[in-house]
Amino acid sequence: MTNALIFKNESLNKYNSWRVGGAADNLFTPKNLEELKNFLKEGKYLKPLTFIGLGSNVLVRDGGIRGTVIVIHAALNEIQMTDDSVYAEAGNTCAKIAKNLAKEHYVGGEFFAGIPGTVGGALAMNAGCYGSETWNYVTQVNMIDEEGNIVSRLKNEFLISYREVVKPELNEWFVGAWFNFKKDMTADPESKIKEYLNHRKNTQPLNWPTAGSTFRNPKDTFAAKLIEECGLKGYRVGNAEVSDKHANFIINLGKASAKDIEDIIDHVESEVFKRKGIKLEREVKILGDFLN
Repeated sequence: MTNALIFKNESLNKYNSWRVGGAADNLFTPKNLEELKNFLKEGKYLKPLTFIGLGSNVLVRDGGIRGTVIVIHAALNEIQMTDDSVYAEAGNTCAKIAKNLAKEHYVGGEFFAGIPGTVGGALAMNAGCYGSETWNYVTQVNMIDEEGNIVSRLKNEFLISYREVVKPELNEWFVGAWFNFKKDMTADPESKIKEYLNHRKNTQPLNWPTAGSTFRNPKDTFAAKLIEECGLKGYRVGNAEVSDKHANFIINLGKASAKDIEDIIDHVESEVFKRKGIKLEREVKILGDFLN
């Protein structure tokens, strides 16, 4: 039996990078994988389950999230490295993975430095940047189901595409993955990471609460370019705004509501479709209920 501490009606605005949103009916932050397994095995939680890491790719609506939200960021942070494979638990930040890989002379994982979320989030959406994607390097994953069972699955059991991953079972969540990064003692991955981070700093509004890229890039073009060409940089609703620095970022100027942000998303989609004939697809995942 676990002595898990469950928070009731816990505000979610400190658990996501936009810093908005209502409360979770219940919120659980396990200390480690064992505590998470025990919590689920006991089955005394409110359904449905929602797993989040850093909340860097989600918009939590102002009415909050029903059921139980499980925050894995602080819990699942083990990393194991051998000469021919790397295992990383889902709560590790992508930035930490990039740094650890580079330090041990693995190559290929430098792009992780540009992803503002966790390994779990990167697996769930096939996150990528600088020409690489997460699932290019995945060989196998560990999932956890509603009963706390660990299920190992191979890459070919998933339908993987640009910013989208379809799981074989809906009620399973990522808890770790094996990656086939290789060592190269002659390479200098740390300098490549510095280059990526400088580029990020110069092109993205990192000093404001955002959720990274709001929309996926359509085929043969960029969402930011389309949004900018529609004159939407600086477009504001309440305390949320399309960034002047990068048009595919929506920033919280301080006291934005989730509705302010969602209204901007709807407006941008509508204007780009009206003026460009292109239907933008959302990269951010919208969770929870509208405020009554």
